[in-house]
Amino acid sequence: MTLSELVAAHAEARPDAPAYVTPGERMTWREYDEGAARLALVLGGLGLERGSRVAVLLPDGPAVHTAFVATERAGLVIVGIGPRAGDREIEHLLTRTGARAWITDAEHAPLATRLGVTVVAPDAESPDPSAVAPATPIGDDEVWLLNSTSGTTGLPKCVVHDQRRWFAFHDLAVAAADLDVDDVFMSVLPAPFGFGIWTGHVTPTILGAPTAVMPRFDAAGALALIERERVTVLAAVSTQFVMLLNALNAPELADRDLSSLRVLFTGGEMVPYHRAAEFEDRTGCTVLQFYGSNETGALSRTTLDDPRERRLRTAGRIIPEMHVRLFDEDGTEVTATGGPGIAACKGAVNCLGYYDDPEANARLYTSDGWMLTGDFCTIDDDRYLTVAGRASDFIIRGGKNISAAQVEDEVSSHPAVALAAAVAMPDPLFGERVCVYVELRPGTALELDALRDHLAARGVGKELWPERLVVLDSLPRASGGKVAKGELREKVRTLVEVEESA
Repeated sequence: MTLSELVAAHAEARPDAPAYVTPGERMTWREYDEGAARLALVLGGLGLERGSRVAVLLPDGPAVHTAFVATERAGLVIVGIGPRAGDREIEHLLTRTGARAWITDAEHAPLATRLGVTVVAPDAESPDPSAVAPATPIGDDEVWLLNSTSGTTGLPKCVVHDQRRWFAFHDLAVAAADLDVDDVFMSVLPAPFGFGIWTGHVTPTILGAPTAVMPRFDAAGALALIERERVTVLAAVSTQFVMLLNALNAPELADRDLSSLRVLFTGGEMVPYHRAAEFEDRTGCTVLQFYGSNETGALSRTTLDDPRERRLRTAGRIIPEMHVRLFDEDGTEVTATGGPGIAACKGAVNCLGYYDDPEANARLYTSDGWMLTGDFCTIDDDRYLTVAGRASDFIIRGGKNISAAQVEDEVSSHPAVALAAAVAMPDPLFGERVCVYVELRPGTALELDALRDHLAARGVGKELWPERLVVLDSLPRASGGKVAKGELREKVRTLVEVEESA
């Protein structure tokens, strides 16, 4: 069954059960099904050819999921655009995909008019069904969704999905965390991105379980929704769960009852060990992750059976069906030695490549068809995978590769640090030095010398010591919720240039 068919089945079997809840709204499975049917008729009335692309840009909430199902039912392909996308990114995605219609709010009408795209209001009245030709919905093995990379640097690439890859991913998640219909999900990831699609749209629909969503992530509001809805499965990138943990340290939020939580799925960034362990101790839940990307899906996973050190220090055991391999930068396979090497895979949860982008596809795959992650990884004798850092996320100081992810993990162990991001700082002698941006916990302060003393006391090697510390009220976020490292690199580059000219 496709996702659309499953929504219809739940509407018949449990019509009044909640499908989506927000801080101020509740939508039943019947309302979900009826809303999707109405909007599918609106799309059908546009006279588009089957397989035409329809962009969807709406705040996270019931409406965006209704729009996804309606587009599927109308035999059209979804172009998922993150709710925080700017006009430049939107124009690029609409142009690249050739989108013919756009389900969005009225504020985007001027841009749509300029681009020649028809705007469809999410609450538009449907035409007479007899006036609309019957549509053949998108099948589970057809192109169903085009979404984008999170866009931390440059313009995003469009990733091609069918539903089968997400049904396969769902099976992996159910086995990892014993998920079932009695769970209450909460996804605080933007719906169009891979993590948000799985946790907010696919798995809850397959199970018929309710999902709590928020129009925009807010830590205090999220804690209130978890408590009110008795959420059992939370999905958040590392940045977000650290923000939740910081909020719990505020006196007015410290008594929030989070005892219903049993699993936190995280990922998208390196999991900060100390903060993840603190989250487990504070809430009683188990932190799990999949390692992969919007493109690859998953190469490894942690499960409820893994001990804490394995769950939080590694990215879990490799998934046999994904046939994970490691390659050095010259393309030589180093899987047998355990790496380090750039991880690659080939399996059922891979995407279908990039849309209309042969140059990007050439970089995504090896010459013999293995999909590359761009991450340097190791695999130990027990088949646990550990991520050393992105190939583009290494700081090369005097010829020495320094993992930004490792620096962030160590810096995050300081009791004053709420969130850390390490980037390369240009240097005329060494080429690059280590710069760390941090958010601090309320009521704390931190100087570079004090941070270095802390790292020395922990026995951290000097190569991982920051050489510049910048304290910000909040680290900038990209559209996918991750820290926008491209912006931070530009900030420190500009700062160094100003200092050198002075």
